[in-house]
Amino acid sequence: MPSINENFLKLEKNYLFINIAKKVNAYKEAHPDADIIRMGIGDVTLPIAKCVVDAMKKGADEMGVKETFRGYEDSGTGYDFLKEAVSGYYKSFGVDVAVDEIRINDGAKSDCGNIVDIFGNDNVVLITDPAYPVYVDTNLMSGRKVIYADSTEENGFAAMPDDSVHADLIYLCSPNNPTGSAYTKEQLKAWIDYAIKNNAIIIYDAAYEAFITDEAVPRSIFAVEGSRQCAIEMCSLSKTAGFTGMRCGYTVIPNELKVTASDGTEVSISQLWGRREGSKFNGVSYPVQCAAAAVFTEEGQKQTKENIKYYQENAKIIASALDELGIKYTGGKNSPYIWLKCPGNMGSWEFFDFLLEKANVVGTPGAGFGKNGEGWFRLTAFGDRERTKEAMERIKALKF
Repeated sequence: MPSINENFLKLEKNYLFINIAKKVNAYKEAHPDADIIRMGIGDVTLPIAKCVVDAMKKGADEMGVKETFRGYEDSGTGYDFLKEAVSGYYKSFGVDVAVDEIRINDGAKSDCGNIVDIFGNDNVVLITDPAYPVYVDTNLMSGRKVIYADSTEENGFAAMPDDSVHADLIYLCSPNNPTGSAYTKEQLKAWIDYAIKNNAIIIYDAAYEAFITDEAVPRSIFAVEGSRQCAIEMCSLSKTAGFTGMRCGYTVIPNELKVTASDGTEVSISQLWGRREGSKFNGVSYPVQCAAAAVFTEEGQKQTKENIKYYQENAKIIASALDELGIKYTGGKNSPYIWLKCPGNMGSWEFFDFLLEKANVVGTPGAGFGKNGEGWFRLTAFGDRERTKEAMERIKALKF
């Protein structure tokens, strides 16, 4: 009989959003006429920009013609036309990233979880809490020791490094999912200095960089001095361009990022990751990469930014309602997420049930993101405008 990886037994039995779906489905079964508004899962609702869809259609048509048909992409890192577009996008906000440092993937979640394959299981992993579950789960699956930096109300849900604690791998997300907080350049510099001091690597999730409006908040960790010595950056088109159903993103690994193996040899992180991907990943389809490249064109940026503006307006509607109710929150300004303090000293799941039963509104309990999420709750701005307004009117009518 084969043995199992018993590290999986350390995980919660169900993924957070499966538990939410079970609760909502049970409620719907008991209340079939309930008009439920979903503001929980961070999925987009607006259609993909027309120019992006047109590019995908063109790419698909090319696959049906012998002269333009494409099979495997030779490098396995993505087509040059897309990597060049990504490099140009970085330049648009003042960051230099070489084409050969970019690797195309099927979304940031995959690479955030898979990147740990190239690191030893004896590494100590530091994760800010609350955190996107994939950071914690994928390291627990490998049996690594996970320690936490506390993001709390007192520090604006922006945990900072503790020099008395050692870590080998560090997960940072800015703007943060779930809290919506965002690190300033000075705060990121403190994390970079800590990583260099500890010979650590930062795995930086920049999936929500397109929502940043504050000039003090960098769009990329590579805008901060020292980052190329210690950071890997992952980004996604899921929320910036509506690719949640199409799957495409990119990881940037600086060429100079290296570690020392046990025999004293210097090893390139980029080379190791390329070897892992060559064995386990066949790349993103050509039509999807064509669509992704269109996102970075002038027209693509214009159309996708219109969608982002729509979601940002939704965030303002949510924030305004919470201001009216006197409920504390973070996020909304540089993020599509609003992280609110549960009223009436309710626990996260208690407030989830209260909101579902009294207002037929679904959000995400903060406790599902870690111990510091208890007593907090996440709402998403990715919904329909009128439904967002309706949800907030229902919440304002409640007696807490």
